[in-house]
Amino acid sequence: MDGANKSAKNLLRWQAIYLVSAAAVLPFAPFLYLQGQYTRRKVGLLPDAAGDKTGIVGEGDDTMKLLVIGESTIAGLGARTHEFALTGQFAKRLANRIGKNVNWTVVGKNGVTARRAIDELVPQIPDETYDYILIGLGGNDVMKLSSPRKWRRDMTALLGILSERNPDAVFFLSNCPMIKYSPALPHPIKFILWELSKLHDANIKELTAEMESVFYYPQPVDLELEGFFADGIHPSEKGYSDWSEAMMKFFDEKHKW
Repeated sequence: MDGANKSAKNLLRWQAIYLVSAAAVLPFAPFLYLQGQYTRRKVGLLPDAAGDKTGIVGEGDDTMKLLVIGESTIAGLGARTHEFALTGQFAKRLANRIGKNVNWTVVGKNGVTARRAIDELVPQIPDETYDYILIGLGGNDVMKLSSPRKWRRDMTALLGILSERNPDAVFFLSNCPMIKYSPALPHPIKFILWELSKLHDANIKELTAEMESVFYYPQPVDLELEGFFADGIHPSEKGYSDWSEAMMKFFDEKHKW
């Protein structure tokens, strides 16, 4: 079986699992909705990271451009400024790897899915060409129960749009959410969302496997939980730092800087 046929077969299987699971939990939908609303009120809503949405880090004569785009973790919920959020932490480590300055730009919004990122965030991207692009999506596609087919379709479209605008860029994708580690989510909703997150993880991993200059960081096997969360869902500043470090170590093995 060639790669395309295997990929299509896997997508059908994941879609079937999704549909069967959805049918099984449908009778409990009102309870799950109320549980979700209670959890949302209990956790509250952190503000976006404050400060500038552009910056520069590193040392050197040359400067490379980094675009960071995505959901709440890109908007920096849980951090004071973007310097201490995922964008700043990732940019600092990228600069160390390449030995050049990194001029970063962040375009993030809490609550966006991959589809909404295309509709709402892509139009906000400055009219520039970027050398590196970090995409942080997946959490809301899990929370809003996007199907595997929709997740792959929307991510394929987003990658296509960004690749067309930045043909020489190297793409990095952060992992789908590690729902099982969230102390704020109760069962059974945690179990349901975790199973969907694993489907999305396998889906995007397969989608990007054969793409040139596109690297996906899969869901980590081990995660240091102490101090990782700011609110039980979003990372703290320490969490963003640890997450960025783990991603960069993984990318060290996949990409030649």
